[in-house]
Amino acid sequence: MTKTKVLGLLGLCTKAGKVCFGRDACIDLIEKKKIKLVIVAVDAADRTKKDINFVCDNNDTKICFYETIENLSKAIGKNNKAIIGIKDD
Repeated sequence: MTKTKVLGLLGLCTKAGKVCFGRDACIDLIEKKKIKLVIVAVDAADRTKKDINFVCDNNDTKICFYETIENLSKAIGKNNKAIIGIKDD
């Protein structure tokens, strides 16, 4: 799947209300087992990557590192979002 298609699908997920974003919001929902997949920008801060990776490992949540903060943020219509949580299968 091309990057354009993936980013387009993220936009559709956002419009459907199946996305959360931001470190604290995602960690909270991961711990409540409401997140199925976490997407982290490749250029996110090292501490952010480490923290979210730790939480995902402890809660058996899938994580992937994809695209830049700018492109992920643009796909969901927000500014400066390095972490996106997908709530639906």
